[in-house]
Amino acid sequence: MADTEFPRHSPTGISVIVVGAGFAGLAAAIECDRKGHSVTLLEKVPNISEITAIGDIISFDPNGSVAFSRWPGVIDAMEAIARQTKHLDLYHHEGKFVTRQSFAHENSWGRRINGHRGQLHDIIYRHAVARGTIDIRLGQRVEDYFETDDPPQAGVVANGERLVADVVIAAEGVRSRGRKIVLGFDENPKSSGYAVYRAWFPSDEIAKNPLLAPLVVNGDTHQGFIGPDIHFLCSSIKGGKEVNWVFTHIDDGNIEESWQFPGKPEEALTYLDGWCPIVRELVKATPQGRLIDHKLVYRDPLPTFISPRARIALIGDSAHPFLPTSIQGASQSIEDGVVLASCLERSGKDDIPRALRAYEKLRYARVHRAQAMGPKTRERWHKADWSKVWKNPELIHLVREPWLLNFDAEKDAYDRYDEVVAELDADHKARL
Repeated sequence: MADTEFPRHSPTGISVIVVGAGFAGLAAAIECDRKGHSVTLLEKVPNISEITAIGDIISFDPNGSVAFSRWPGVIDAMEAIARQTKHLDLYHHEGKFVTRQSFAHENSWGRRINGHRGQLHDIIYRHAVARGTIDIRLGQRVEDYFETDDPPQAGVVANGERLVADVVIAAEGVRSRGRKIVLGFDENPKSSGYAVYRAWFPSDEIAKNPLLAPLVVNGDTHQGFIGPDIHFLCSSIKGGKEVNWVFTHIDDGNIEESWQFPGKPEEALTYLDGWCPIVRELVKATPQGRLIDHKLVYRDPLPTFISPRARIALIGDSAHPFLPTSIQGASQSIEDGVVLASCLERSGKDDIPRALRAYEKLRYARVHRAQAMGPKTRERWHKADWSKVWKNPELIHLVREPWLLNFDAEKDAYDRYDEVVAELDADHKARL
């Protein structure tokens, strides 16, 4: 397509390798391309449908979706398949209604995009392809990362081939090989002690069930059911044509080999004894093959997101895995790509390490502050004191704070880059 359809900033001469074509990697690749860098995107799956076929819900808050609005055609395509709700209805696990939390006031902050993970990913991926200037290579298994002083560059070994660039962005997720060069040692993910059942399927049969029909026959809906050490969220989407549900529960299984397995509705039901009929019926109605049992893993907070020579940067789950209850993992991964691309543009080709250090300083405190919201929300729900909640239902509302949601990562990076670089320079001089 013509450049006028996908405007790019002036070429910077900076070459970038992005490893991983998930949401974080795609955002980094698109933003680097927008800002005039030359991008090679490596993805291990040979067919992108292996990613886009994944079916569960993902959420982007206004701070994440602001980037989509800068990618021609993307935000409108997402809106067409996103859940159209402006509130969340919360219930006690035995079925009694507790409170409605409205999100209408957030309209001035930006768009909330909640939809099918694979379908939203496909929209972004197709945009990356359509730009025509990103070198996308599928079936590329990255075996190692490296960086050198002479010449000053970084690179990867993929399928036995050595590839080099000015900077490498590791966006492979919690098991990224890029973490080793940043940390200096191998580190395994740990069990969080919790796991998630998640399902997504057409609502045809649901609509025939008198108990479940209200979930789908009047357009999109969104409900949450709160119980001891479990929270159950369900919603319908695309005008009620599809339905999804997810619930978090305690899990003590190990994660040495895998942390995602096919789930069985009858197994999920064993966690829901004493729960209201609507929840149990929804789980029972889940078709075989439409349920995933996903163990939640975490990493200890990293001391840094960048490599010793500051030529390799971790982004997204590679740098900071989020619990689902934060509702920010996806948005923060988009912010990462935006900020890193912006810093590279500001630094220019001659000072890549300064750009990566600025990226880390701009992101580090914000990311960890956002991460901390995940466990807090889970505890607010799982350990709810109902004697207090019935008197003050807002105690179980999601925390929706302007500092987090009413935020434009690109603007912030441009506005604060010089200030951050000055702080980095001052810190460096003080250490000499």
